[in-house]
Amino acid sequence: MITAVVTFKVPKEMTREKALETFKAASARFQNVPGLIRKQFLYSGDKSIAGGVYLWETRAAAEACYRGPWKENIRKVAIAEPDIAWFDTPVVVDNETHQIKTAA
Repeated sequence: MITAVVTFKVPKEMTREKALETFKAASARFQNVPGLIRKQFLYSGDKSIAGGVYLWETRAAAEACYRGPWKENIRKVAIAEPDIAWFDTPVVVDNETHQIKTAA
């Protein structure tokens, strides 16, 4: 598994309420993305940064998504190109399902 932490600058006018509205509108697009296990939206008003933490089955699945319409959608709210930090994710503890998932 791979975790991608994506961050991008947003205008100072982007309030928490506007971010929440934007994230809710975008959330359905992530429900059936091939290889995406989980996504959390991120927002820091004091730093004017938004983004997401994505848990992927493979980096190839992540890169396929990020090459598609995803980047164009980011450009609608961002004032700079997104930064993506990649992390190998060998173990995930899920307290909702009470499971521990280990990468193959």
